[in-house]
Amino acid sequence: MADTPEKVPLEEKQQQPPANPLYPTLGQEAANPMLPQTNPQGYPMAPMATGPPAPPGYMPVPQMAGMPIMTQPGVMQMQPVLGQQQVTGWMPIPQGIPNCPPGLEYLTAVDQLLVHQQVELLEAFTGFETANKYTVKNTLGQKVYWAVEDTTCCTRMCCGPDRPFDIKIMDNFQNEVLHLRRDLRCKSCCFPCCLQKLEVSAPPGNVIGTVVQKWSLCRPVFDIRDRNNETVLTIRGPVCQCPCSDIKFAVFTKDGTEVGKVTKQWTGFVQEHFTDADNFGINFPMDLDVRVKATMLGALFLIDYMYFESSDNKKVRR
Repeated sequence: MADTPEKVPLEEKQQQPPANPLYPTLGQEAANPMLPQTNPQGYPMAPMATGPPAPPGYMPVPQMAGMPIMTQPGVMQMQPVLGQQQVTGWMPIPQGIPNCPPGLEYLTAVDQLLVHQQVELLEAFTGFETANKYTVKNTLGQKVYWAVEDTTCCTRMCCGPDRPFDIKIMDNFQNEVLHLRRDLRCKSCCFPCCLQKLEVSAPPGNVIGTVVQKWSLCRPVFDIRDRNNETVLTIRGPVCQCPCSDIKFAVFTKDGTEVGKVTKQWTGFVQEHFTDADNFGINFPMDLDVRVKATMLGALFLIDYMYFESSDNKKVRR
């Protein structure tokens, strides 16, 4: 006769721990856990991150409920870690922006841009005027655009800072997303009927805004106009410009409220005296229309040519 299993009293059976406390459901296999495994310290293990590793000085931004994060497909959104060096690559392009000209999606995610003009050694040592080149960055130091002047050598040498120009603004993929055009006009206050004007196109050939100089005896004044030629913002410069400090051009709405600024930054005696390479900053509201933001960026380049380009091709000769 086969041995019968020993009966365990009910009281002792209730005191014994279950063989598999994590899988009490009927019909659930032991190989399929219902609860996540834990590390030796007893804390739940974080899920493995997907995508490329974060660059030095950055960490992934957590996805918040109801707040989509817009990045390029397959690229994780990053945010700087305090105390670490910031990345200097290209800014990832936001996705899913409706009714936005191609290439201007970058402007929807910024309220400040930094524009650095490259130092040309040939211009610094010989006085030969070269085509201006600029790098446009965000506050994290990431590149947003790069710009290059499209003029002839004869135009640069004969007309100086008053020259007509075309500036091509391109993105990381070398696509021309903005085109700035300035015709040859007088900029003297004695000729109020023929003042400076700059057209901003995006894409090239489609005018989205203009920058028009207003006649004024005391200070620089510019109107920012939309594609319907209606004034939406006004830029007013200082009456006096201190040569050894930052120079601010304030931006106002039609009711006189200051909402931004264009700042020419002091770069030091050596660079200011020997070259035409300047640094600028521009601030505008985050929710401002991207076409108006692009037109303000065009106004920055016009201000640079009108007030901070050397008239004798070399600052050291002044």
